[in-house]
Amino acid sequence: MSDPLLEPLLAGDRRALAQAITLIESTRADHRERADALLAEVLPHSGRSVRLGITGVPGVGKSTFIERFGLSLLERGRSLSVLAIDPSSKRGGGSILGDKTRMEELSRRTAAFIRPSPAGATLGGVARRTREAMLLVEAAGFDTVIVETVGVGQSETAVADMVDMFIVLLLPGGGDDLQGIKRGVIELADLIVVNKADGDLKAAAKRSAADYQHALRMLRSPTVGWTPEVTTCSAQTGDGVVEIWDVVERFNAAVGPQGIARRRAEQARAWMWNEVGETLLTELRRHPEVKRLVGGLEREVEAGRATPAAAARRMLEAFHGR
Repeated sequence: MSDPLLEPLLAGDRRALAQAITLIESTRADHRERADALLAEVLPHSGRSVRLGITGVPGVGKSTFIERFGLSLLERGRSLSVLAIDPSSKRGGGSILGDKTRMEELSRRTAAFIRPSPAGATLGGVARRTREAMLLVEAAGFDTVIVETVGVGQSETAVADMVDMFIVLLLPGGGDDLQGIKRGVIELADLIVVNKADGDLKAAAKRSAADYQHALRMLRSPTVGWTPEVTTCSAQTGDGVVEIWDVVERFNAAVGPQGIARRRAEQARAWMWNEVGETLLTELRRHPEVKRLVGGLEREVEAGRATPAAAARRMLEAFHGR
């Protein structure tokens, strides 16, 4: 018997979509079981969107950019879902991005759906829910999905591993400022966009773009068949924002349907093993004998009386009943 949310979800009912995402976010065992069954039902109806990842340090203007870019997509007749992955939200118990308030105009459009990730115990947990939410919004008929990250920590890698094309937003700067950008993030980029290319910063943005283009030549492309590009824009004025979709279309044409399918297959395999790790860790933490030991083992490790490796072995032995 199909889940009661399935039919309205496939019909594009936003209320059913929101309820389905709330279901997959739940940590209750019975909810997880229902969520897994629902995801299995929507899987054949997913995968038809263009999946974009967007990152950038706080202050780069991501929300303004995504709203301006998103509105331009709606004008082209596309639909858009924005999923925000926010691993730092676990500290405060909720998403710190507040995207619905910062993308006010976009959030009012019926062809757009914005959903921040909730707090998660681990980055893997947040990424898991975001991946599953992506399947749901695709099944609900959204043909473009943007996964946004705050641009700190390991979240960029998590997002790059679930999208077709990864876009990095940077601030104008050059020379020494280039050293402040983590090489790892640049290595993931299919497209670098230098934002705030307006007013007094316009010339600096152009220089930065040239510097980043030069830096990219020394790095291996993360995507077979595509040479990463650099462009400038101003999310504030809108200059250069609409043209970014042209780059996305060039990317899709260069990589081709087979290249996209291959990347998604690799991501699905990696996701499976990530699920194995997340599930085992959850089971380990819930195990009564492990729960009994963990406090003492943590104190032993903190005091330097036991190595982390030895404490971990003790937990695993308790888990296996040895």
